[in-house]
Amino acid sequence: MRLRNYSAALCLFFLAMAAPCLGQEANKIVDQYIKSTGGAKALSRIHTLRLEGTISGAQDGKPGTFTLETKLPNRYYSEIIFGDKHLIEAYNGKSAWHEDALGNISTMLGPDASRMEAAAQIANSHLVSLKKNKLAVSLIGHAQVRGKDTLQIEVTTATGAKEEIYFEPQSHWILKETIPLGAVNEEIFYSDYRAENGVQLPHKMEIRRDNDAFSVEVARATVNGGVGERVFDLPMRSQVKLPDLKTLFKEIDENQKALDKIKESYAGTRTEDETEYDGNGKAKKHELNEYTFFYLDGEEISTLVKKDGKALSDAEEKKETEQAQKRVEAIQNRQAKKDAKAEKAKEEGKDEKSNDDPGIETFLRTSQFVNPRRERFRGQDALVFDFEGNPEYKPRNLVERIVQKLAGVVWIDEKAHDVVRLEAYFAGDAKIAGGLLVTIQKGTSFVFEQAFLNNEVWLPTYAEAHGGVRVLLVKGFRASEVVHYSDYKRYHVDVQTTIAAPKTP
Repeated sequence: MRLRNYSAALCLFFLAMAAPCLGQEANKIVDQYIKSTGGAKALSRIHTLRLEGTISGAQDGKPGTFTLETKLPNRYYSEIIFGDKHLIEAYNGKSAWHEDALGNISTMLGPDASRMEAAAQIANSHLVSLKKNKLAVSLIGHAQVRGKDTLQIEVTTATGAKEEIYFEPQSHWILKETIPLGAVNEEIFYSDYRAENGVQLPHKMEIRRDNDAFSVEVARATVNGGVGERVFDLPMRSQVKLPDLKTLFKEIDENQKALDKIKESYAGTRTEDETEYDGNGKAKKHELNEYTFFYLDGEEISTLVKKDGKALSDAEEKKETEQAQKRVEAIQNRQAKKDAKAEKAKEEGKDEKSNDDPGIETFLRTSQFVNPRRERFRGQDALVFDFEGNPEYKPRNLVERIVQKLAGVVWIDEKAHDVVRLEAYFAGDAKIAGGLLVTIQKGTSFVFEQAFLNNEVWLPTYAEAHGGVRVLLVKGFRASEVVHYSDYKRYHVDVQTTIAAPKTP
């Protein structure tokens, strides 16, 4: 009996230790790779890398050219041209874009954009300083690559994007990468490593994507050569003249304030799918919650109605209703104070503005805007442009310091004067109280979309967030959340009497 208990305890112990051991083993494999390719110091000195070569083996038999360029901290450009096929993909540190065989240029979205962002991050890190570069690795196991035994690891970025890398155990070099492309994978095989500026680089590659397969012979590899920012930006022919942003954003801001009043006549359903990860990028906790909500003073007032698909108990439902009512009262009290403050300022002839609201003017002051273009998005014409923090601006308060850390891309319906999609990420750690309270970690990203409904109002339809947060310098966690909004109904809500059942007009 004691022996059985002892065996069971051992099993539990090894199960508990398995995930950390796999992460430690993966880190050891990466360390061996770094040492075999030139060492961390040499790899860290790579600020730019350019590979140029020729393509053979395409299905139509025609030769082609291959170009790959990277630049710190997260720039990436890949160009493949053979026969009548033409594929350019790039990430400029703010948005991902691609150009097809017909010369059509468009901004990449969703998983495709995440893939390009991940490719840029992993390529520029050279797998050095994984923790600093917000990369997690875990061992999958042994795998055969063209008759050779390899060690397969999974690399996960802060946004949750993943790649699989296969290392040859003797040389410790990379033999293969697998990159998810939705329904298919891209596979890249590497060989013929040679030293360039003290770093081992592959000079032969085979790329397989969907029905395409071709070989690349690298004719020239240049480390730390001159690579300008324009290489990674959208071609000039795709760009348009940027309108006066101050005027455009003012119109958007005014339009949003008017819409906030209309939104108070709507209620809907929101589902939140949240996953928390351990240090190796493996999911350790998952929650799926459903809420009903309505709007008050531009904010969502939510009530949890289901946890992991199950309805709440009567006690839980009562608690949720009470919490939502408290939120309503807090917003009403806050608005009353703001109104009183504004009225007093008006009497004194002052223009009272809040310094805590990250509004349009904050973005105008702290950011710079580039690569303007017009694209079709969700069946409508949109003005699209990239943004990043303006390094010459000195932030004056916490909100400005946080906004200045953001970089990304925004889609604006110019005719309707509203934002239809926003993608952004933190280009650096954003610290509150110097990091003593909260640190939003570099690489943390979010996406937001809204749509024009009932020919009268813009309402959110989708949101997602990925990344890490550290609280009180001690507790840190990484998580991903995907939010869907649905079942919008037009109601008249009397917030003073009920928050659980909006009344129809």
